[in-house]
Amino acid sequence: MNLKMLLRFNWVLFASMLALLACGTVAIWSAGNAREAIFHGMWMNHLFTALIGLVLYFLLALTDYRIVIRLVSPVAYAVSLVLLIAVLAFGSTVYGGRRWLWFFQPSEIAKLCTLVFLAGMWAWANALEIPLKGFCAFSAFALAAAVPAALILLEPDLGTTLAFIPAAIAMLVAGDVGRKGVLIAVATGAIAASVVLGAVYEAEKPGQLPEKREAILRHLPLKPHQVKRVKTFLFPESDPMGAGYNLRQSLIAIASGGFSGRGIGKGETNRLKYLPSSVSMNDFIFCVWAEETGYAGSLLLIALYTALCSAGAWIAWAAADTAARMLAIGLVTLVFAHAYINMAMCIGLVPITGLPLPFISSGRTFLVTMMAALGLLQSISIHKEEST
Repeated sequence: MNLKMLLRFNWVLFASMLALLACGTVAIWSAGNAREAIFHGMWMNHLFTALIGLVLYFLLALTDYRIVIRLVSPVAYAVSLVLLIAVLAFGSTVYGGRRWLWFFQPSEIAKLCTLVFLAGMWAWANALEIPLKGFCAFSAFALAAAVPAALILLEPDLGTTLAFIPAAIAMLVAGDVGRKGVLIAVATGAIAASVVLGAVYEAEKPGQLPEKREAILRHLPLKPHQVKRVKTFLFPESDPMGAGYNLRQSLIAIASGGFSGRGIGKGETNRLKYLPSSVSMNDFIFCVWAEETGYAGSLLLIALYTALCSAGAWIAWAAADTAARMLAIGLVTLVFAHAYINMAMCIGLVPITGLPLPFISSGRTFLVTMMAALGLLQSISIHKEEST
């Protein structure tokens, strides 16, 4: 890395990522120590995975993003689709979903590859002077995003899809691709979500007849466990020891932390194992952190995510070309969506979706993918003044 690269290196982005990784290591250490011996070393796995991610981060940061967008993205996108099909055919089933192929999750890789491919599509269309504002252009971009999204939904993995789709939409808005098509898609999605929430409310409200409940739920595109999660969101006290147990314990943990927290390793909800080991280090790691560091620690996490996303937004604003701006916006939106949905579900603002918290939750594929995404962001910053 020469002097010019160092001057264009976004240190806020890098420092925010390292600080979040440090917070994640502490939280996983605390959550793991409160569990069986098999979980005690999870914090070391997190650090080791972060080191692998750091190597990939710098490899991508030092590689001109134009090479990745224009040359690598088609191959990466095609391989990711093959992996998504393979996981449906041969993957391992864990907690009711077929999401693992050997030791990694193809859905995490696919969402990053798809975002890079969308930026590549814009670059190729622009080079060939193909109009990008019509419905045909929107349809092509929407299809490219819809194929992996549909395959991820079949696993089923609704949470990953909910974080991925906003990032793809943000990219189309940034690239001014099919403006009317984007508006129609967003409006359709909002209406569909409202209809689903309304239908579940009507089916699960107290006193509803079983026959009518079954008739309503029969027409919803939701799995039984997803219906339970939406019901828990709408009626938090309806099943406190069943579907609503994790949310109930999450709220107790966060509230008991107070302003300054109970201290690292001293959270009672965590230490007494009220949160299951299957979620305490992953989807609900925020509860462990919030209980032990309090409101102040939660604000620290929010400040770090704000700094990271602001640095990414600055990189997007200063990008040398529209394809780079699209990719930067998509990657920032992906990180923001993950962070927002995870923390919001822990306090009951959105239904529980099983979505990890970036750089904090334990998870190999997810962590490496998130660090690779920031490596691409850093590449856009470093190589923005080079010739196109």
